Amino acid sequence: MTTDTQDRAPAAIRSLTGRTALVTGAGAGLGRAYALALARCGAAILVNDIGAAGAAETVQLIESEGGRARAAVFDVRDGAASAAAVAEAGQVAILINNAGIDEGKKTEEIDEASFDRMFDIHLLGCFLCGQAVIPGMKALGGGAIVNVSSINGMIADDTDPHYNAAKAGIIGLTKAWAKELAPWNIRVNSLAPGHVRTPATTLRGSERMRMVSETRIPFGRYAEPEEIAEAAVFLASDESAFITGQVLSPNGGEAIVGI
Repeated sequence: MTTDTQDRAPAAIRSLTGRTALVTGAGAGLGRAYALALARCGAAILVNDIGAAGAAETVQLIESEGGRARAAVFDVRDGAASAAAVAEAGQVAILINNAGIDEGKKTEEIDEASFDRMFDIHLLGCFLCGQAVIPGMKALGGGAIVNVSSINGMIADDTDPHYNAAKAGIIGLTKAWAKELAPWNIRVNSLAPGHVRTPATTLRGSERMRMVSETRIPFGRYAEPEEIAEAAVFLASDESAFITGQVLSPNGGEAIVGI
């Protein structure tokens, strides 16, 4: 005798057809990779970015592969704009809270405005976009929220203490939402990538990438965006139907913690 779970084929579990996904900060880099990966599984993508050109380019890439997408240009720190975009799109079943920045600053270089901006974009932005989609997820009878933290939210780095703290805060928000929203079958998990090869990391220089790869990452290389995106699809799909409140960190072994 088989259970319903055993009867479901892996392809059916991963299919996101009929679901709308909001991906923030999807105009480039990892956000774009998340949007493309979700679209390839059948989701309709609401491509958010503060920059119209990047959002439009991601939409074009998705449509060129036969997917469905449209741009939603707004600042994630603007709760009214987030709510309006979600209302226009209809019920959102998947939220990837990815929008973020970093600055490469030491403590003495960080003023109050910089500190506030870091927390507002990362932590407040996650919260406001969650507020915008949660009522619709409750009405749908479930949903999946993936809050993108960072390996630096787990083990920290020697620069950007405000970034490290904001990313740790995202993990705390994830755990709180997971408990609060479980009665509505809304799963909330955090994705905490290690070092990833993106335009931003490439701009910091090949020598830094070589040093980090050789000294800190057992696999000896940065991840490709598509490798991290696969983890996001897993957390967004029914493959992870019994997983909530967890932190998944694809980092090549750079942080090996727990028991």
